[in-house]
Amino acid sequence: MAEKYDLAVVGLGYAGLPLVIAAARNGMRVAGYDVDASRVAALAGGTSYVDDISDREITEALASGFTPSSDPEVIAAADAVTICVPTPLRDSVPNLSAVLDAAHLVAPRLRPGALVVLESTTYPGTTTDVVLPLLEQGSRTVGEDFLLAFSPERIDPGNPAFGLHNTPKVVGGVTARCTEAATALYARMVQKVVTVSTPAAAELTKLLENTYRQVNIALINEIAVYCDGLGVDVWEVVAAAATKPFGFQSFRPGPGVGGHCIPVDPGYLAFSGRASGFPLRLPELAQEVNDRMPAYVVDRITRLLNDRRRSVRGTRVLLLGATYKPDIADDRGSPAVPVAELLLDRGALVRFHDPCLRTLRLHGRSIAGAESLEAAVAEADLVVLLQAHLDYDLAALADTAPLLFDTTGRAVGTRVAHL
Repeated sequence: MAEKYDLAVVGLGYAGLPLVIAAARNGMRVAGYDVDASRVAALAGGTSYVDDISDREITEALASGFTPSSDPEVIAAADAVTICVPTPLRDSVPNLSAVLDAAHLVAPRLRPGALVVLESTTYPGTTTDVVLPLLEQGSRTVGEDFLLAFSPERIDPGNPAFGLHNTPKVVGGVTARCTEAATALYARMVQKVVTVSTPAAAELTKLLENTYRQVNIALINEIAVYCDGLGVDVWEVVAAAATKPFGFQSFRPGPGVGGHCIPVDPGYLAFSGRASGFPLRLPELAQEVNDRMPAYVVDRITRLLNDRRRSVRGTRVLLLGATYKPDIADDRGSPAVPVAELLLDRGALVRFHDPCLRTLRLHGRSIAGAESLEAAVAEADLVVLLQAHLDYDLAALADTAPLLFDTTGRAVGTRVAHL
């Protein structure tokens, strides 16, 4: 292949595509490989499918020499390769099939002296115990014939303040030379690179970050349920505690935890703890607490209706905000799914509206999104705010909804009930 690349990114999703953009923007010749031909075609046509990446950025990257491809041979033409593929949990067990597929793809195409960096979230030891043996085929030696490191992706979809460029990049290489090469690669794209001693330390860094969030979200969710029993306003308590200028970081309760990181990464940590003989109970307990929140939301809905001498059965319930976080078109792990299913099971007539989604996909069924927010609110007996998208005028909702159950703590009004 005549074309040569500074970097080949394997996996062009929410983690890989920002890396492509950053590399192209900083003058690197970059190729992107994905098994999904529709993704490759969209990128080749200048169209983005990732919320935080605009069509203009794709067009600019293409003009700078970005090559999207479904031909794995682009890997053979690259000086460095990053693996940015999904690592979901299946029945609480890590599923590394995509990482294994990527490693098998890279191994026979690895150029002498090339750098490979795994970015996919995983448990400590994956880089050295799973990926390294596959790359060492043919008597190759890491640190000499090729280089290998781990650097966790830290993308926060929808975050306007922090992106890849200004979020420090953690790097841990198998050898000192590996760390040095990976540091040099990312230094071309980000403001700061933080090195750690081993890939395992870098792998664990990512798990700690999101487990910290999971545990603290679970704590405040338990406090919310406790406050409900006491008749205390949890939002007042959180706001008061947040006035302390030290020793407290404010977390907000909600209808559950979704997305591709917080519900998953603590599971990787818990799995690793069990496998190594050091069980980690807090991540598992936090997951249990957060998994109970959709049922708690439905219980609160039931009580709100009972107080008004109504049954859930036959009640027209409108769910607002079905994505897992505000202002992004991503419903992976969204608590809206179990909330909708539990309401349907109780006989409610469920509709939803979300400016970012057309369809709410449930298990074995789906709900089409309402076209008109105003009409949907007017037809509902109860409106449940699950995500406070910027498109929603909360003051207007509080005035027009017959009853608004706000799980976000942001709406105010006489007909508003809070989590």
